[in-house]
Formats: sequence, C-alpha cells, structure tokens
Amino acid sequence: MEQSKIAQLLRTFSKESLRELAKFAATPYFNQRAEAAILLRVMRKPLLKDKPLPSKAAVFEELFGPQTFDDHRLRMAMSALLQTTEKYLATKDFLEDKPAFHFRLSRIMRERNLANAANSALKSGADALEQREWRNPEHHYDLYKFQEENYRASQHLPEVETLDLQPLSDQLDVAFLSRKLWQACFLLAHQARYNAPCDFGLLHQILPLAEKYSHHPAVSIYYNCYRSLTQPEEGHHFQAFKSQLLEYNDLFPPEELQDLYILAINFCTRRYNEGDLRFLQDQFDLYKIGFDKQYFLSEGGLSRFTYLNAATIGMKVREYVWVEALISDYKQHLKLPYQESLFSFNMARLEYQKGNLGAALLLLQRAEYKETMLALAAKTLQMKIYYALEEHDLLDSHLQAITAFIRRKKIMGYHRDNYLNLVQFVHKLLDTSASDRKGRQALRATIEGAKVLAEREWLLEEV
Repeated sequence: MEQSKIAQLLRTFSKESLRELAKFAATPYFNQRAEAAILLRVMRKPLLKDKPLPSKAAVFEELFGPQTFDDHRLRMAMSALLQTTEKYLATKDFLEDKPAFHFRLSRIMRERNLANAANSALKSGADALEQREWRNPEHHYDLYKFQEENYRASQHLPEVETLDLQPLSDQLDVAFLSRKLWQACFLLAHQARYNAPCDFGLLHQILPLAEKYSHHPAVSIYYNCYRSLTQPEEGHHFQAFKSQLLEYNDLFPPEELQDLYILAINFCTRRYNEGDLRFLQDQFDLYKIGFDKQYFLSEGGLSRFTYLNAATIGMKVREYVWVEALISDYKQHLKLPYQESLFSFNMARLEYQKGNLGAALLLLQRAEYKETMLALAAKTLQMKIYYALEEHDLLDSHLQAITAFIRRKKIMGYHRDNYLNLVQFVHKLLDTSASDRKGRQALRATIEGAKVLAEREWLLEEV
C-alpha cells in the first residue's frame, strides 16, 4: 500500500486536509464509488497518527469482508479514491483563487443572459484581483481577461458605443510583454546551462516597446534581467535589476522571487568565472537577502547546491559569522542523505578559511562523501591543508590517491582534466623552489594559460 500513488499522495496531506477530503469523498456528486470513501476511512486512521498503512490483504478485508483477496478489485477502489482526491485538490485550488472563480462565474451568467448576476460576479472578481498583492505577469494577464469580459458583458448595452477600448489594448500589451520577457529570461538560462539553441521569436521586435511600459514592475524587472543576461558588460542593467528585486519583493509570489534571485546570482557567478570580481559583493547580498526572506526554501527543503554556493560566496567576502550561522541553521533543510557530509565539508572549509587547519582536517574526516564531486572537493581541501602544514610526505601520498580516485571515475567529463591538471601543477609547485624566481614565473605563466584547471586562484597565490 505504501508504494501506491494514492498512499504517496495522501502522505502529503495535513490532518485538516484529510478531514476535508473525507467530506468531499462522502458527496455522491464528486464520488459515486462507495468503496472509495470506505478506503479513505481505512487509510485515514494510520495516516492521522503517522503510522504505516495496513497490508493490501487487511485493507481488502476492511472493504469487502471475508472474501477471497482480489487484487484487481482493490486496485479499482484505490484508483477511484485517487481520482476523487485529484478532484478535491483541483476544486479546492480553484475555489481558493477568488479572481478565477468569479471570472468563470461571470462568463457562465453572461452565457445564460443573466446580466445582473454576471456584472455582480465580475465586480467581485475585479475587487479580489485588486486586493491581490502580486503584480507579476500572471496578474496582468488576469487583469486583461477581466477587462475583456467586461467589454463582452457591455456589448448589448446602449453605452457600448462610447466605451474606451484603449485600456484593454494597453493591458494586453503589458500582459504579453511581461510574459514574453519572463520567458526570454528563462530561455537564456536554459541556453546557458545546456548549450541548447533557442528561437526567441518576436522578442527583438517588441523590445523597444518595453521601455514604454517600464512603469510596470512586471515589465521592467524582466526587461532589466534580460538586458543583464544579454549585455553583461553594461553593469547598469544588473544594478537596476538588483535594486528592483529589493524594491518590488512584495509584488511577486515566493516561487517567482526564488527564480529571479537565482537568475541574478547566476549572472554574478558567470561574471566572477570570467574574471570580473565587481559583482562578488552583489552576489553575497542576494544570498543574504534571499535566505533572510526564505526564498530559497521550497516546501521546507533547500537545494544542496544553494547551500554550498552560498557558503562559498560568504567565505570569499569573509562574512564568517553569517556563513557559520547559515551552515548550522540550514543543515536541517537538506535532504537527509546529504546533511552530515555537506555540513562537515562546509564547516571544514570555514575552519580552513579562518586558519584553523587541524579543526578543518578533523571535520573532513567526520563524514563519508559518497557523491563523486563532493568527495573530490573534500580531497582537494585536504590537499590544501597538507600543503599549508608542509606535510610533504602525506601530501605526496594524497596526490597519488586523488589521481587514482579520478582515474577510477569514468564519467567525470571536463572535471577529470580540471583536477588531473591541479595534481600536476601541485607536483610542479613542490618541485620548484621558492628561491627560483624564473622557475616560479614560468610556472605562473603556465598556470594562467591552462584552459581547464581547478583551484587556479589558490595555485597562483602559492606561486
């Protein structure tokens, strides 16, 4: 039972939602299969107490009495309950969206020639739309739909001739522009990540119009985001984008803000990787505000990559107090298999940055690093500690171990060359005396010219 679709879905329900679902399933209009309601009652008892579900055989007996077990019959009851539960979720979501509910109701009443009822529903929906906090692209499209419905409801009235339709046209422009710019930003992000070509359609023809509607946050924020991504050398677009993120944070839903913050952070990351250090503080600011506002939490969970990257940037700008709080406070939000390893690795990096090499080494040894890239990062940090401690024998053995580890992993892509080159340059660093200025200068030039190389900055510092 536990692995069934209905069990996995019901495990996501709160106690209150399970009670609401029971009332919904008891209504014949929504559920015409009595065994579905009984099955829910059987499953609710352990679910409410967060206990394992009974076996299929036990559930079958509860539903159909002491009959020969029929798996097909039980699966039909489970399927009926799943369909009823899906109806409940869709109905609840629709009814809670007041603008959508009243918009649909207005259209239904208009089609039945009940003009007063249609106008009343339309007014209620418009009021609900105005009370909505968000002013994102979806809001502007909803506003357009209401204005269009208002026009349709007025077509048979005498005053239709004097109606000003310009606002309707303008609202469609805002809705289209904001949604098109939103899509363009995420096409660019997808293109950068997967090197996939994208056709932006009408975007370049409509870009000049965006400035006309720049007083709408949903247009201007995505316009500046798009310009930042396509014209990174012109930093004023990014600064405008960042300032709008802070100014308009109440006008976008949390999941959309999360996407916007990640777009801004990825822009800073790319600039940093290209050697432009101007945006390092901006990147930290975005992480700090994003965590303060909890934009990076999705259903209570935190991406392990966000956890690692935020700590990395915090260490680069030497915000050690903030980093330590981040590492400790957000450990619980990581998926369980990653908690100990990522916590120990991040704390080890922090201790290393603070010069506490012994503490860093002990932290690295506390956890098992099963993920290939994390294991390699941990080994690299251990290598840097041995180098700093001048434990050359240990370092030599460790470099051999890193090489063997890399060669065992057959699917590491460009990371393979990155880290093999790192090992090679560390050997050269050890073999080139600090008093050999020409040798060190030649080594520096070779490091700077290497196309792929992990820890380039650290190597240059040591040279």
